[in-house]
Amino acid sequence: METDLIGTSIIGFSRGGKTAETFTAFDPASGNTVEPVFHSATNDELEIAAKLADEARLSYAAAAPVKRAAFLRSIADNIESLGDTLIKRASLETALPNARFEGERARTCFQLRMFADVLEEGSWVEARIDHAIPDRQPLPKPDVRSMLRPIGPVAVFCASNFPLAYSVAGGDTASALAAGCPVIVIGHTAHPGTAELVGIAVSKAVRDHQMPEGTFSLLFSAGYEMGQALVRHSAIKAVGFTGSRKGGRALMDFAAARPEPIPIYTEMSSVNPTFLLPNAIKERGNDIAKGLHASVTTGAGQFCTKPGLVFLPNDADSFVANFNSQIEQTTPPPLLTGGIRAAYVAGNLKRAGEVDNTAANEEAQLPGFAVNPSAFETTAIEYLNMPDLNEEIFGPTTLLIRSGEKEELLRIARALEGQLTASVHGTEEDLAEYADLIAILETKAGRLIFNGFSTGVEVCPSMVHGGPYPATSDGRSTAVGSRAITRFARLVCYQNFPQSALPNELKDENPQNIRRMVDGQVCQNRER
Repeated sequence: METDLIGTSIIGFSRGGKTAETFTAFDPASGNTVEPVFHSATNDELEIAAKLADEARLSYAAAAPVKRAAFLRSIADNIESLGDTLIKRASLETALPNARFEGERARTCFQLRMFADVLEEGSWVEARIDHAIPDRQPLPKPDVRSMLRPIGPVAVFCASNFPLAYSVAGGDTASALAAGCPVIVIGHTAHPGTAELVGIAVSKAVRDHQMPEGTFSLLFSAGYEMGQALVRHSAIKAVGFTGSRKGGRALMDFAAARPEPIPIYTEMSSVNPTFLLPNAIKERGNDIAKGLHASVTTGAGQFCTKPGLVFLPNDADSFVANFNSQIEQTTPPPLLTGGIRAAYVAGNLKRAGEVDNTAANEEAQLPGFAVNPSAFETTAIEYLNMPDLNEEIFGPTTLLIRSGEKEELLRIARALEGQLTASVHGTEEDLAEYADLIAILETKAGRLIFNGFSTGVEVCPSMVHGGPYPATSDGRSTAVGSRAITRFARLVCYQNFPQSALPNELKDENPQNIRRMVDGQVCQNRER
């Protein structure tokens, strides 16, 4: 498998041209450019990719689940075979350590293999069968069967902060391909070399498993126009996006304004409130301070699940001093891009004009895209009177908010926007006393965490990585875990079809041996 970067898009089985519009990656540690030069795709190349995806739509959807499963496993094998070349390139383009990408690669490949397992097991299609009752009175009952079917070609946008797990072969791509949907990926300008390497791995698997050419394409673009055009394209039937609220909101509007509106699954903004109840501070304040510091600063604070708001008792002086001391001793990390750095600096300056800046490294001229970690502090009353404090600042910073009464915490919880996560530290007795707080948080977040920290999303069937708007565009879905596959499928009903014309999943004999609902009863495997 080739590993030499040439800086052009992957359009089906072909490579894009070397166009006039170019860009480069940067080394965030130094701010220097990283070779090679990458070439933006043209409108004609986008049209070719979309045409190929549209042509592949039916044939790829018709591929047997076991064949798609083998294809996904091959992608994982190919990514792993890139070895240190992939790890070093990702580290160069992000200034994050090799160990981070060894873990992220493992997660990416695990996701692909997890969806392969989901396909082979087969029950994800939610098959339902209601047999006909011809002599029912006053009207006969028809034979009715339904299941999830692929929605069609999906546009996937790579995330800045996860060059592997939320990018070319990340969760959105893996779940869309598993569902039977061709995918067109828009690479991120922060790590195009990493994207090209993974794109090569995916493309090789497409060829090796004789999938249709339009099953996968990767487009590079220096600006936003290519992504916007892709979302507007009539061949695209759904979108997966992880990024800023501004970017996600714009794509939502483009998708809704199409002559044929399409579903879009955006992960956009979350400050992940963390509530430290009195007993937790008293019993293990030092441990919580250490864990909170790690959660705020790991990965330079560039996780969508970073705790950005921390609510704690008024008398938590020792805890605050401990946490602030750790922030002040943290080495200034480089952020992923110059744009992210500029937004972080601007956000900190704005917040410093609103509340107390209680912890920061000494001001110094920092190299590349490095920034000073920071912490801010305010009271619950001030927080409730300043809605701007809910704005996410992407990077190693958080806001500590002191509160003295339970009713004040409940008022705060009710005022929160939709979140990916909400965390509560306390005892079982606290959970009983603050049951109404938990009930409110259930309406505000996709994942509730007890005595833990939000940074860290386990890839498993029960995980929910989503939440009410503006955390995501659709709080009924998840971007992580096996249920992510259902985002890129839609229900189709077959009425009075003969057995020979039905999908295997809906035939009476159940040839794929899956779990189904038959005449209102859930049946395991070949029952009924």
